[in-house]
Amino acid sequence: MRTAPEGRDSRLSPMSPTENKNSQTLMRERGDNDGALRLERLHHDILAPLIDSFLDAVAEPAAREAYLALKDAVEKLEVPPELLAHLGAVAEVALTSGRVRHQYGPGAELALWSIFQKTPRGRELAASVDAVNAALKRLQGQPLEELGAVARGPGAYALTLRTAELQMVLRFEPAGVRIESLDLDLA
Repeated sequence: MRTAPEGRDSRLSPMSPTENKNSQTLMRERGDNDGALRLERLHHDILAPLIDSFLDAVAEPAAREAYLALKDAVEKLEVPPELLAHLGAVAEVALTSGRVRHQYGPGAELALWSIFQKTPRGRELAASVDAVNAALKRLQGQPLEELGAVARGPGAYALTLRTAELQMVLRFEPAGVRIESLDLDLA
């Protein structure tokens, strides 16, 4: 059975595009000048048990200390810049495993996604998508002559796009999406 974070309706549902945009704007505005990320109570309610799970699994004292500091920061609803990578690790595991969606629903998943995007790992993923989208603009207006996908290994796939002018191979893997190869002037 799905349970909602404390104080939330158990029927959490995805936000409309307008609500999601407003939520993202609010999150951008909630950053401090010192780079700290301020959280909402909903974020705390999602993250606290996830951090506890990390603490249960971590034996190394230095790593444990970092996650204890993260737990304290989440309790205070403000994560300093030096803990954002640890916050990103917790959020990434929860998002990729489907745990948040399963336990709390799609609304909580979107809330955690908005936080993840503010972490170094989230920014890396966004940058990789931006780079691929910039490269894909070269395909605009060109008819596709060939399109195919192959597995490169567990969790890694390549998509080949070929036009009269170029061939692009995009690689999708857990680390993100990137251009594996780009051949120009095929004629």
